[in-house]
Amino acid sequence: MPRKPPLPAAAALGGTADEIEAAFYEALQRGDIEALMACWSDDEEVFCVHPGGPRLVGIEAIRAAFEMMFSNSAIRATPAHVRRVESHGSAVHNVLERIEVLTSEGPRHAFVLATNAYHKTAQGWRMVAHHASPGSMDAPDDALEAPQTLH
Repeated sequence: MPRKPPLPAAAALGGTADEIEAAFYEALQRGDIEALMACWSDDEEVFCVHPGGPRLVGIEAIRAAFEMMFSNSAIRATPAHVRRVESHGSAVHNVLERIEVLTSEGPRHAFVLATNAYHKTAQGWRMVAHHASPGSMDAPDDALEAPQTLH
């Protein structure tokens, strides 16, 4: 199995799920497979579903899919809005990703909803699942809503 390079300093020391997520999206934008795979847990039950694609299980399948995607270019995905549910050892982030796509009219933005799950491991927080929906040219209605607090 390929060795993972060190993560940014904060993440290497344990960091937070938010820091691992930031490192994941930075690696996507740079097309950096080593940095991207360093965000994932070594657990063989990790999984990834790309928009409209099959479920990929295990580090090797996930790596191969991202390598193929990066062979075309980096992925210009930026988290635009995140909703979080966190507990002591796990975190789930529902992320509205703003994706730059090249169309016949030139560059445009599309939106994808992704769910990223993280577990706190001996190495710190690591991604254990990434599941992205098919994209849309329109942002969901709740994309800019402020969270509601009930009392």
